Amino acid sequence: MNKESSNIQSSKSNMRFAGFWIRFLATWIDTAVLIVPLGFVIYILSGGEWLDFSDFSQSMAFAQNGEMLAALQSMPKASMKWESLFEITIAGVTILFWKRWAGATPGKRLLGIHVVDAKTLGEINNKQAIIRYIGYIVSTIPLAVGFLMVAFRKDKRALHDLLADTVVIYR
Repeated sequence: MNKESSNIQSSKSNMRFAGFWIRFLATWIDTAVLIVPLGFVIYILSGGEWLDFSDFSQSMAFAQNGEMLAALQSMPKASMKWESLFEITIAGVTILFWKRWAGATPGKRLLGIHVVDAKTLGEINNKQAIIRYIGYIVSTIPLAVGFLMVAFRKDKRALHDLLADTVVIYR
């Protein structure tokens, strides 16, 4: 065994995997500090074309009155142009944070966790960052089972971590 391999094995025995609830909290923090503000900016840039809030209010009123079919039928239709811009912006910003902050978005950084390469425990590369982000979509289908895997695996890896060969650990 060479020295580098020995150092990695030593690091792996000392690391603490970030579990479901800490990662869940990091996601909520990221939603508050990244996704909501970026969504607001995209909404303003679209001149209100992205999402019709009057349809949303009507749909919520139907839902609160127990009229589920009417609520679903009156759901606002999002402009695909603006929705696509929003999704691409969120993906870009997330990947940028992973690359610039050594595997951490603001939520992860605040909570002292970060994404690393599962084999080397080093920073993730661009390919891993892109696969991991696309893997979020796969992890969501069906019923977010890919995210829930974290709660049941010893290494606390979600489906997107397995796809990208990453792991989330404490600093």
